[in-house]
Amino acid sequence: MDDVFKALADPARRTLLDALRQRDGQTLQELTELLEMTRFGVMKHLGVLEDAGLVVTHKKGRFKYHYLNAVPLQQTIDRWIEPMRAKPAARAVLNLKQSLERTDTMSKPDFVMQTFIRCTQDALWDALTDPNQMAAYHFAFDRATRDNNVIDFILPDGNKMLSQTVTKETPKTRIETTFEPHFFGPDAPASRMAYLIEPQGPQCKLTIEHYDIPDGQEGVAEGWARLASSLKSWLETGTGLKVAM
Repeated sequence: MDDVFKALADPARRTLLDALRQRDGQTLQELTELLEMTRFGVMKHLGVLEDAGLVVTHKKGRFKYHYLNAVPLQQTIDRWIEPMRAKPAARAVLNLKQSLERTDTMSKPDFVMQTFIRCTQDALWDALTDPNQMAAYHFAFDRATRDNNVIDFILPDGNKMLSQTVTKETPKTRIETTFEPHFFGPDAPASRMAYLIEPQGPQCKLTIEHYDIPDGQEGVAEGWARLASSLKSWLETGTGLKVAM
């Protein structure tokens, strides 16, 4: 957490984070144009942000794209700010907007998030595939069902919040699914997402990638931050972070 506060202390780094909050997935060249400093200077600032976990990258061809990673900020809020709030809905301050103008939606994800969880690869895989565990740590729904490759997430009122169809699985390493958000309305367009699991000693790195996010659905970024934070708490302490929507 010290690395997060240190990273946020510099105005140039805050400018970079603001730029990624406004338009995620930018290249080094695009970010360099925002600051009156050399390319090397911007690279150093991005390195500090990456070390703090506030920025993650995705390389495609010759380019490396930078994404705001809200998980460390969400964990800071969960620990220091949320307990003092009367209305958890105030967490909307972390609502991230990723309205990208792109010609090739398959070239790179619209949204990337990473977190490190102290658990085994098997435990993380089970948490991401077992409907009972999903219901235990998810911040919004109370029940999940799975019929072959179709997973439905059920709200307390019995309505479906979200449906996902698993399109590809690499056991214990990668899960690719559709993302069908019923909470945006019955005709809301679907998108695609993927979980990537990488064991690293006593912990696992979980990367969440979301592709083809339709206009008007950029708010799912906050949901991913809440999900990742609650999943981490569930696997490390046995208790998820259930909060009001």
